[in-house]
Amino acid sequence: MARIDFYRVLGVSRDASDDAIKKAYRKLVFQHHPDRNPDSAQAELKIREINEAYEVVGDPEKRRSYDRLNWGEETARDEAADPAVILDEMEQKLFDEGRKEVFAVLMKDVKKIKTELAAIRERTVADQGYDTFKEEIVRERASEVMEELVTAEMEGRKRRLIEVATEMLLSQSVVKRSDEDGVKSLRGQLEDTFRKGRAKGFAAALELFYERR
Repeated sequence: MARIDFYRVLGVSRDASDDAIKKAYRKLVFQHHPDRNPDSAQAELKIREINEAYEVVGDPEKRRSYDRLNWGEETARDEAADPAVILDEMEQKLFDEGRKEVFAVLMKDVKKIKTELAAIRERTVADQGYDTFKEEIVRERASEVMEELVTAEMEGRKRRLIEVATEMLLSQSVVKRSDEDGVKSLRGQLEDTFRKGRAKGFAAALELFYERR
């Protein structure tokens, strides 16, 4: 199964302007519309593919998310890939996005980092009698304070990334579009991966400042 490049579907380059993408889309719809190709069994399938591509790269916000999430260079995308491999790569991308996001927020607020370290140290000592950077307790604390760290803008960006990632995976038939439960499960899996990435970003920022006592 070849990986699908939405830009290639529309016949435009990655640096094409929004207007150029719109013009390419209109031209393709006119060319491949089933009404103009009544004898073509592939016309409806082709139009669906064109619409799916334009739904993502035709929207500036989704396009930016798509560019961030795309998993390689042109040569890599031409290679056949197992759906499980594609899903794993996408999850890694989302994990990294979540990790970098929260890490960047905390690195701008050293006071918050020290406050969190003090709370974690107190909880760790109470739990085991001595101070260490205990990952389990750090993750627990991350889940408690994440809402304080994540802004509405960050949540909006996450939703766009998850939406585009889901669309990209559906276009690769990782899950069938007709499988509503499967699509819902996939989206939940991607959400959970992003959440774990954020927790890792929290831990990574704190670990930089941690000193055992």
